[in-house]
Amino acid sequence: MRLFLPISALGALLLGIGACTQSLSEGTAAQLTEQRRANAAPDTSGYERRAPQDINGIGKYYMGRQIAHVMGHEGASWLDRSSRAREEDTDQLLQALKLKPSDVVADIGAGTGYFTFKMSALVPQGKVLAVDIQPEMLASLRETTAKLGANNVIPVRGTTQNPNLPAGQVDLVLLVDAYHEFDYPREMARAIRQALSPNGRLALVEYRAEDPNVPIKRIHKMSVAQARREMAAVGLRLTDSVETLPQQHLLFFQK
Repeated sequence: MRLFLPISALGALLLGIGACTQSLSEGTAAQLTEQRRANAAPDTSGYERRAPQDINGIGKYYMGRQIAHVMGHEGASWLDRSSRAREEDTDQLLQALKLKPSDVVADIGAGTGYFTFKMSALVPQGKVLAVDIQPEMLASLRETTAKLGANNVIPVRGTTQNPNLPAGQVDLVLLVDAYHEFDYPREMARAIRQALSPNGRLALVEYRAEDPNVPIKRIHKMSVAQARREMAAVGLRLTDSVETLPQQHLLFFQK
């Protein structure tokens, strides 16, 4: 689900199942903030350093969006919670990806492999590159791969700036509730673009910032407008979207 990064002292305070939950009263203010951001021109790189507006974020902003702290391996149980399939309608999400049996898929921020192993069964002639940067998560992925005999799953050690994917060979990159926590979103998005095959797609899944009824902290949500701005900065265009998931956007981008 998420890209797992090294945990800072402040970030460690955010671990736990309730880390993303917000009061619904934040929704209206979030919409007003989003409108202001839409009219603000980013600087050359899009990055800015200043004091956090939200304690759940780092003192770094990208195109006006404060980057969120990340969840570490200590929060792995949240990824595999029994209620996740119902809360996020993960079956619908997987169906909407329209994977082909021979596809090469990358699950960036694979964590414990919640989506990795579901996609593995959908691409029996292809492969799933399960990307994470945290050794504990990679160890878990390898253990589950061996247990299930999922020979088409390949754990990949990424970095905060590069998922280390093969250039021009990936048919679908899946990012589930991870992109908003990247320390270097511009560099990661550029690397993802380079990894996509000519008709490759990036599937970006993020909690809907436009919906105040989604009980997630504002900093862990993204709007369609913000996502389009950030992907356009690296040459990716929105080609399709699914808005029937209970709480999340599913946005498809291509070169």
